[in-house]
Amino acid sequence: MTFADRYGLTTAEARAEVLDRIAEDGIEVVRLAWPDQHGILRGKTIVASEVARALESGVAMTTTLLLKDTSHRTVFPVWSAGGGLGERALEGAADALLVPDPSSFRRLPWAPHTGWMQCEAYYQDGRVVPFSTRHLLQRQIAKAEALGFDYVTGLEVEFHLFRVTNPRMAPEDSGQPGTPPDVSLLTQGYNYLTELRYDQLDPALEILRREIQALGLPLRSMEVEFGPSQVEFTFAAQDALASADLMILFRSAVKQVARRHGFHATFMCRPRIPNVMSSGWHLHQSLKSRATGRNAFATEGDGLLSPVAKHFLGGLLAEARAAAAFATPTLNGYRRYRPNSLAPDRAIWGIDNRGVMLRALGTPGDSATRIENRVGEPAANPYLYMASQLAFGLHGIATQADPGPPADTPYETKAAPLPRNLSEALGALEASTVAREAFGSAFIDYYLRLKRAEIARFEAEVSEWEQREYFELF
Repeated sequence: MTFADRYGLTTAEARAEVLDRIAEDGIEVVRLAWPDQHGILRGKTIVASEVARALESGVAMTTTLLLKDTSHRTVFPVWSAGGGLGERALEGAADALLVPDPSSFRRLPWAPHTGWMQCEAYYQDGRVVPFSTRHLLQRQIAKAEALGFDYVTGLEVEFHLFRVTNPRMAPEDSGQPGTPPDVSLLTQGYNYLTELRYDQLDPALEILRREIQALGLPLRSMEVEFGPSQVEFTFAAQDALASADLMILFRSAVKQVARRHGFHATFMCRPRIPNVMSSGWHLHQSLKSRATGRNAFATEGDGLLSPVAKHFLGGLLAEARAAAAFATPTLNGYRRYRPNSLAPDRAIWGIDNRGVMLRALGTPGDSATRIENRVGEPAANPYLYMASQLAFGLHGIATQADPGPPADTPYETKAAPLPRNLSEALGALEASTVAREAFGSAFIDYYLRLKRAEIARFEAEVSEWEQREYFELF
C-alpha cells in the first residue's frame, strides 16, 4: 500500500487523471511547491517519469525548512532533543514528505513543458506537519462549517513593479540575504487611476495579465495605484482556502514572470525607493449560511449588518492588536500604519470609510455585504492572515462581542491603537488567550520565535540613520 493510500491523502483515480494530463500536455518536468511558514513557495522539480512515485509516496523535504526565518537562517537548535520544539521528528534535520495534491495541477504557461502541483507536508507516520499554516486555515474553516458557515473572501492586492537596471549578480552581492537588484520606475506616480499612467504600464501589465489568466486565476481588474510604479490586482470572491492558495500562486507567478521579462515585482510593503507609497492587501470577507446559501452578514430588514456580522466585527476589533502579527508580519509593514494616509492606525470600524481598519460595505439586504480589513500587507502569509481573521471573528460570534458604533472620523475617534511595530504586535499575540486557544500554544510560541529572530537581526545592524546621527556628532 502506498503512503497516499495508507493515510487516505489522495485517490488512485485522481492520481491517474493527473498522469494522463501530463502525458497529453507534453509535460517534461513538474514543480512540487509547498507554502512555508512565511507564505513562500519551496519544493523540488522532478522529471515527468517520477511524478507517479511522488503522488504515491511523496518527496523528501528537509524539515529545517520549517525552522527558518525570512533570511533562510535556521533559528531553532535542530541538533538538540526535539529540535528545539519538542518534536522528535524534527531532530537532526530529518525528512518530512511533500505529497502533491492532484487537484492543484496546472501547466505553467511561462515555463516550457512545466507543470506545477501544490503539496502538503507530512511526517513519516502520516501526520500533517503541525506547523503547516495551510492546515491551520483548514482547521478554522472546519470550525466555521461546524457552526453552519462557509468563509468567503476576496482579494485586493497592491504591489510595486519596477524595471531591473542591475540584477546585482557580482560575487560580492551574494549573501544571506544578497544585495537586492537596482531598479528604475515604470511610472512617476501620483496620477491615481489615470488612463495615461495605465497605458505607460500596459506593456508590463499585459505580460502579467496573460499569464495570470492562463493559470485560471479569477482576475477581475488591474489598476494604477497612487505611488510610483505601484499597481493593484483584484480577484473574485471565493471560499477562503481557494483564495489563500490563489494568493500564494499569484505572488510567485508575478515575481517569476516579471523577472523573465526584465522587471522586478515586489510585495514588500514599503520599498526603500524615493517618493514611494506603501502597499496594502485589503481582505474582503463574509460568512455564508450553509443551510440557506445566503450571506450571513446581510440583513433581512433595516440596517447594513446582521447581528452575526456585528459580532464578527466585535471579535476582530477585540483581537486587532494580536491579529496584526499575522496581517502585518514584517518589520517593514508597520511603516504603513499612519494617520490620514488611507491606512488604519487604530482598531475601529466604519461604513464605507477608507480610513478605518474594518470597512463595512454593501446595502441593506445586499448579498455582497462584507467586511473589508484594510490592515494587511501584501507580504502576509495568506493562510495565517485568513485563519486569524476567521478565528477571531468566530470568537466574537461566540461571545456576542459588541463592535460599538461606526466611526465617521477614523483618525480622531478614540480607540485602541494598532501596534507601532512588529515587536509590539508579537507581544499582543503572545498575551492573547484567544489566539492560543485557536492555534495552540505550541504554534504561537513557534511563530514568536521565528519573528523575534528577524527582529534580533534587524536590531544588530547599524542603520544609515544611526551612522548619520552619531558618527560625526560623538
